[in-house]
Parts: sequence; structure tokens; C-alpha cells
Amino acid sequence: MIVKMRMTPNPITVDKDVNILDALKLMQDNQIRRLPVMDNGRLVGIVTDRDLREVSPSPASTLSIFELNYLLSKTKIKDIMTKNVITISPDALIEEAASLMREHTIGGLPVVDDNGKLVGIITETNIFDVFMEIMGINTPSTRLTIYVENKIGSLAGITQIIKEQNLDIISLITYTATGNQERGNVVIRVGTTEPENLIAAMEEAGYKIVNWVVTK
Repeated sequence: MIVKMRMTPNPITVDKDVNILDALKLMQDNQIRRLPVMDNGRLVGIVTDRDLREVSPSPASTLSIFELNYLLSKTKIKDIMTKNVITISPDALIEEAASLMREHTIGGLPVVDDNGKLVGIITETNIFDVFMEIMGINTPSTRLTIYVENKIGSLAGITQIIKEQNLDIISLITYTATGNQERGNVVIRVGTTEPENLIAAMEEAGYKIVNWVVTK
């Protein structure tokens, strides 16, 4: 799956000369947490709701509401924005976007095409949605974690048993057990809420079921 398939296209943006009050209102009205900052159609920065909160006066401030509003109206987005923006291509893999967010501890990435045009934004919420979709979380099903030897044919044996049970595979993920390159786990979600026969067949074939959870 690539970024352009899950990004929000044509994101709401803000001009670098807009003041903090207007940017805050824009975020609140549209229920968003970050704004790409533009200058004549070119991406020059990004600002988040956290950035705006950090520069806003404390509730304990002795300034009057009029003084506060005046101060905020004079502070421009260009004065507080992050200028060295980390971006990603619309054709990049979703996992690359997730890796960049994790590495830089950020919650969103502007998506920029080969011509330098801002075409979208992808956020941690989009990544979570992809994860939930891949795992089939909202589908009536059974999720099994199976402990297997890390060798050729292990996965084929599991899928053959599922086929023999006349069940659909909704999702399938494999990963190596921590510190053990010879053993691994298969996390598989199958289209049944009555997995007893499948589990019995798996165990009869020598597979170890670590756990299983039914989603209805």
C-alpha cells in the first residue's frame, strides 16, 4: 500500500503571514491538528496545535483579554512554524511514512510530488486505520497466533489446513520471535466465529496455538 492511497488529498493550509488567532480558528473549525504553511503556493513550513499552545500566554497570565488578543494577532505563523519540513512522496510505501514519523517523533507528514507540489497529508490516524484494516479488526472472525518453526513450508501447511476447513483468510502476518531466529509466529485471521474444528486440526498437525480470539 502506498501513501497516496491513504493520505488526505488537498489538505487545508495556512499562509505564512496569517496570525496565530486565525490559525487556531482554522484548526478548530476544521477539527485538525496541523497546518502546512504556504508562501505563494510553495510549502515553507508546518505548524501544529501544540506549537500554537506553546506560544499562547498561560491562563495565569496577568494580561487582559484585549492584551492577549492583541499579542496573538501580531504574532505570525512564519515566526513559530517548523521550517525544515519532513515530507514524503505520494508513491512511498505506508511503512516508510510510519518509520519517518516514529524516527522524528511527529504525527503527520506533508505529501509532496516530484514537482514540489503539496498534494496531501498523511497522519498517524491514517496509519492506525491502515493497521486496523490489514488486521481485519472490525470483521466477524477469529484471530489465531500460531508458534511455528522458521523453515520453508510452515506457512503452506497452515494455509492448507484452513483451505481444508473451507475457511477464508482475512489477514495474515508473520514475524520472528524476539531473540529466536529458529522460531516465529504467524498471526492469522480467518472468517469464522466458531474456530474449534480449525484449532483441533491445527493441533493435530503439530502446530502450537499460542492464543486465539473471536471477534463478533
